[in-house]
Amino acid sequence: MNIARDWKDYEILDMANGEKLERWGNIYLIRPDPQIIWKDKSYPEKWKKADARYSRSNTGGGSWSYQKRLPEAWQVKYKDLIFNIKPMGFKHTGLFPEQAVNWDWMINKIKGANREIKVLNLFAYTGGATVACSYAGASVCHVDSSKGMVAWAKENVASSGLAERPVRFIIDDVMKFVQREIRRGNKYDGIIMDPPSYGRGKNGEVWQFENNIADLVDLCSGVLSDEPLFFLINSYTTGISSKVLENIMTLKLHMKKGKYSSGEIGLPMKDSSLVLPCGIYGRWES
Repeated sequence: MNIARDWKDYEILDMANGEKLERWGNIYLIRPDPQIIWKDKSYPEKWKKADARYSRSNTGGGSWSYQKRLPEAWQVKYKDLIFNIKPMGFKHTGLFPEQAVNWDWMINKIKGANREIKVLNLFAYTGGATVACSYAGASVCHVDSSKGMVAWAKENVASSGLAERPVRFIIDDVMKFVQREIRRGNKYDGIIMDPPSYGRGKNGEVWQFENNIADLVDLCSGVLSDEPLFFLINSYTTGISSKVLENIMTLKLHMKKGKYSSGEIGLPMKDSSLVLPCGIYGRWES
């Protein structure tokens, strides 16, 4: 497992009973996590620090409860990258800190290429990978169907001091955008995708991971440059093994060189040997 151990502004303080106690800068949050099936708290007294808690409803969804008034948004820093955090519906904060392992990997690949690199970031959300690749010196095309998420990504790019870097922000259905890029003859050296388990595009297009992921990887092979650098798939879809992602890439990309790999990513708990599994990845790299 690849574990994101280099955070200073984020940490898990404890985990138990389906919940994790986290510190985001100087804000303490309790959020649910389905992987935490044990009941034993390691540090019961730390839970009193919580400023807000997200609780699921028995009828679906859930809501935040607050012990104190939180700022509308605040920032956390990962190395030289700065992100804007806001409590959202369905427990999210706008950032997945475990993805830092992938940011570091992409930054190293781009900096080590010693050439101009173009990256396509699909289902790009609030732009964690966009910020990382831009910071490393790549030009980035950021695609997401949500206008609000793209606006948030622009904030993150600007907060990290990268507003003048070449980033294209596209609000569109991912499949349709890639099809148009193929027709236009545009090519990319790196492709990142973080597809949801289920979603709808801006015109109601339906995305279902199990039904659509192989077709998307196949489609994206048509926008890879002649000298590609990397291809990364992230997933949080329940029941899918990381090896499945690697298998799909092997079947659809047909790379004659480079290597395929796959695995889990996770977050450590402070003052503990416990690690929270947070998602899977499949990679190809030259």
